[in-house]
Amino acid sequence: MRAVIQRVSEASVKIDGKLVSSIGKGLLVLLGVGHQDNEEDIAWLVKKIAGLRIFDDEAGVMNLSVTEIGGEALVVSQFTLMASTKKGNRPSYIGAAGHELAIPLYESFCAALSAAIGRKVATGEFGADMKVSLVNDGPVTICIDSKNKE
Repeated sequence: MRAVIQRVSEASVKIDGKLVSSIGKGLLVLLGVGHQDNEEDIAWLVKKIAGLRIFDDEAGVMNLSVTEIGGEALVVSQFTLMASTKKGNRPSYIGAAGHELAIPLYESFCAALSAAIGRKVATGEFGADMKVSLVNDGPVTICIDSKNKE
């Protein structure tokens, strides 16, 4: 499972020109699910994301987590995060899980992150053509792969 986490002052998702979700200060999480991913990956990744100290404290030092600032989260599925670019110039998405595995894991991830941060997580729509807007605060962008825990 791969995640790109962006510290945002705001973020939103539109589908067919209609606003589906939006958040204020918090985290935009782009989530890719692979064939080998499972609930263990979710638990590890959620704990890591909820605890990431990437928000400024009173001294201006990145020392606070999204939960400590009462921030929000928007999770958007993004199978392209599982792309392999080893050969040629056209990415291969063979590593991305199909809908039958990816949707339940995506939904489980969203529920677990919601529980971890103590508030409802905003989402996009799995498999939809989404327009994601954000104001990256910092900018701060962190990439995490649950298969690289060490």
